[in-house]
Amino acid sequence: MLHLFIVSLIWALSFGLIKGQLAGLDTTALGVVRTGFALLVFLPFWRPGKIRAGDAVRLACIGAVEFGLMYVFYMAAFRFLAAYEVAIFTIFTPLWIAAIESFQLRRIPAGLTFAALLAIAGAAVISWQTLTPTHNLLAGFLLVQGSNVCFAVGQLMYRKIRRGALGKTSDTSLFAWLYIGALLITLLASGVTTNWSAFRPDLSQWLVLAYLGAIASGLCFFGWNLGAIRVSTATLAVFNNIKIPLAVACSLLVFGETANIPRLLIGGALLMVAIFVAQHRPRG
Repeated sequence: MLHLFIVSLIWALSFGLIKGQLAGLDTTALGVVRTGFALLVFLPFWRPGKIRAGDAVRLACIGAVEFGLMYVFYMAAFRFLAAYEVAIFTIFTPLWIAAIESFQLRRIPAGLTFAALLAIAGAAVISWQTLTPTHNLLAGFLLVQGSNVCFAVGQLMYRKIRRGALGKTSDTSLFAWLYIGALLITLLASGVTTNWSAFRPDLSQWLVLAYLGAIASGLCFFGWNLGAIRVSTATLAVFNNIKIPLAVACSLLVFGETANIPRLLIGGALLMVAIFVAQHRPRG
């Protein structure tokens, strides 16, 4: 659980650090650069000969979905939504985790579902704002949910493969495979949408991209999946929304921005209850 908390805190801090820095740059190209930097972090640890070709392909497919497609959908949503609307719609990831797990088990685990709903309620109390129904809102909502589903599927599939045949292999030697898959899928998407001759970040933007790729994506996604192996599905579902109160708290305490304190406290309390519920369910 500590891995998930540390990653959530880094992501929360990142919201304030990168705000507005990459505006105007092609979103799919940003995904390519981000996954490229992430891959560079893990290439020194890559041991392609240690696993079977079939397992390597499965890992690459997991990365293509969890990081590649997730990021393509997520960034595309900004064409239709304001940043706060994207943030609001990301809070449904716990429900997708619960739904996918229920489908795999062929039953609906009550504790997992209740914890996921509490996590959504807590995040909604903190982040919800009035939305005006439009065609753009619906399109953006569907894109964010596509992103949420991809991230949820990837987390659960990585847990499954790591707890199975690859249980004794180190995560550091495996993780390059995931970023290879992610890079391939973002490159394919960029071939359709990106005008690379017009993609010209300045020095400060390259520094932000290096941070996003190496730290917020590379090391943090690694830490997230490492934590996902070690907790129950219910705890994993809840922690997908912990970044929401942490982001608001960081904006308030670190960056000096304003925040609705009562909503932060109420939403945070609901998320703490969700963690308690998750922690007192059977490990799954």
